[in-house]
Amino acid sequence: MKDLKNAISEYFQIAFGVCLGSIGLKAFLLPNGFLDGGATGIAILISRETGINISILLLFISLPFLVLGLYKLSRRILIKSIISIIALSVLIGLESFPVITEDKLLIAIFGGMLLGSGIGIAVRNGAVLDGSEILGIYIFDQFGISIGKTILAFNIILFAITAVIVSVEVALYSILTYIVTAKFIDFFIKGFEDFIGITIISPQSKEIEDRIMYELGAGITVYKAASGFGSTGQNQDRRVIQTIINRIHLRKIHRLIDDIDPEAFIVEFDVNNVKGGVLRRYLQPEKSKTLAVSEPA
Repeated sequence: MKDLKNAISEYFQIAFGVCLGSIGLKAFLLPNGFLDGGATGIAILISRETGINISILLLFISLPFLVLGLYKLSRRILIKSIISIIALSVLIGLESFPVITEDKLLIAIFGGMLLGSGIGIAVRNGAVLDGSEILGIYIFDQFGISIGKTILAFNIILFAITAVIVSVEVALYSILTYIVTAKFIDFFIKGFEDFIGITIISPQSKEIEDRIMYELGAGITVYKAASGFGSTGQNQDRRVIQTIINRIHLRKIHRLIDDIDPEAFIVEFDVNNVKGGVLRRYLQPEKSKTLAVSEPA
């Protein structure tokens, strides 16, 4: 029953994402000839130059990428992606909107916002709306080139062709649209709360732990480790602190650590998703007095 509820929730959110993406395309980008990146951008460009229905083009252009997905994506993700792309194509064909604005800057920004939000929601729930992402996964597996670099190279070529065939102005506005779209995809995949993970190693770890918990209000996990250098170096027992905070408190935790141990070893890393734990209580420091350190036995 729980799996069924999760599946229904996922498909409902994907449907909502597809609706947002179709509105961004049909209400803003398509009527003004603006492109996005990836397979969608190719479909828009060909439709603009040939007059072929964008819905049909989007399906045919996505097909080779979906074939690649047979080898690189799980069956569940592939099925969701096929359904999502078909639904997006159908909605684009059916929807009709009045002219909302003729301001090119507003078109690029709001079209990119809606499209990026839709793609981000779909990806977060296990569906791909643009085939260029599948191409990126395939090239990464075959050649070790990062997905981001592949998509960037793909879009550089696309926008260069747009500048030659259509105009430099349209290409520049399309680049702006792509940047806004990519940013909103990140927002919905990673979340609006900008969390960062921090690992701290210091001889004064106990004092640092107490101040992080009771002054900053953040939960921590402590690992037992051994320090040293090289294969035959000197080893000493160490307590390794790990915590997750909102990025707005990064300077505060650095000042806190510097007050205790300016030579502390600190590693920072981005956190894309957080579930469970005491993180939500971290946002309410008055409740932090009840937090307890988590330490392995």
